Amino acid sequence: MRKVRSPGAGETAAHTVTHKPLRRFSIVLQSIWRRGEGKFTLIVLALWLAVALVSLVWTPQSLWATDGYHVWAKPSASHWLGTDGTGADVFSWLMAGSRTNLLIVVLTVALSAVWGLALVAAMVARTPALAGTSVVVVDALISIPTVLIALILAVPLGASIAVIVVACGFGYGLNLARVTRPAALLAARSAYVESARANGASGWRVLVSHIIPNILPVLAVQLSLSAGTAVLAESGLTYLGIGVPSGVPSWGHSLATSVKLINVFPLTVLWPGLIVTVVVVALNVFGDVLRDAVDPVANPALRQAVAQSAGAADNATADPSAAPVARNTGVAEIAEDDGEGGER
Repeated sequence: MRKVRSPGAGETAAHTVTHKPLRRFSIVLQSIWRRGEGKFTLIVLALWLAVALVSLVWTPQSLWATDGYHVWAKPSASHWLGTDGTGADVFSWLMAGSRTNLLIVVLTVALSAVWGLALVAAMVARTPALAGTSVVVVDALISIPTVLIALILAVPLGASIAVIVVACGFGYGLNLARVTRPAALLAARSAYVESARANGASGWRVLVSHIIPNILPVLAVQLSLSAGTAVLAESGLTYLGIGVPSGVPSWGHSLATSVKLINVFPLTVLWPGLIVTVVVVALNVFGDVLRDAVDPVANPALRQAVAQSAGAADNATADPSAAPVARNTGVAEIAEDDGEGGER
C-alpha cells in the first residue's frame, strides 16, 4: 500500500496566510509606481540606497587623498564634481556621505516610531489618569526645540551621530504621538477593540492588531516627514558643530566645509545642496503617496485584496463539518487488488 500526501485544507489556509503580506506589499508597490510622483520617489530612494551600498566598497577617489595643487578645482575627468578646500574629491565624499545620512534617517525613524507609539499607547490607555497625564506631558515637551535638545546632549556626548538621532527621534516622536492620537483614540474606543478586550486580548495585542493598522496612513506620512526632516537636521546640526564629527563624511559636512566660500566657489555648495533638496522632497512626497497606497479606502486594489482574504478566512471557519472531510481527503490511498495480484 502506498500513501500519497495531498495538501489538506489546513495547509492551504496556512499557505494563503503566509502569502497575504507579500501580496499586499506587491499591491502597495504597484500602486505607488503607477503614479508619476511615486515613480520619482522610488527612483530617488533606490538610487540613494544603491549609492550607499556601492560606497562601502568603492569610490572614485580615496576619501583621504588630497591634492594641494588642485584645491577648489572645477569638475574634470579625474574629479567629476571638482574638489574642496583640501583638494579632496567632492563626488567621493558625497557618495560616502550617503551611507551616513541613510544610517541617521533609519535610526531616527525607528526611534521616533518606537517612542511615538509608546506615547500613543499611553495617551489612549483605559486608565483616565495615565491618558490625561500623558497628553499633558506630550503637550509640554513638544514645545522644546530639537536644536535645544541637541545642544543639551552635545555637552556630555560631544559632536556625534548619536546626538542627531536622539534629539530628532525624541522630538519627532512627540509630534507623531500628537498627530496620530485622534485616529488612535477613535480606534481604541471602537466596538471591535472592546470586543477584543472582552475576549481577553492584552493591551499589547490590541495596539499591534487593531490600533496601529488603523493609524497606518497617518503614521506613514509622519514617519516620512521625520525622515526628510532628519536629513535637514543633520545638515544644520553639523554646520553648528554638534552633529556629525569632523572626518566622518556626510552631506551636512560637505555643506559646512564649503559654504564659507559660496561666493567664490559656488559649485562645491551646489552639489550637496542639490542632493539634500532632492532627497528631502522625495521623502516628503513618498509619505503622501504611501498614505494613499496603504489605505484600503483610497486604494481599490488593496481593498479588494483585504475583502478576498477576509472572505477566505470566513469560508474556512464558517462550516465546522468541513474539517473532518478535509482531513479524510488529505491522504489518498492507492492499493493493488489483492485478488488480482493472487491470480497473477
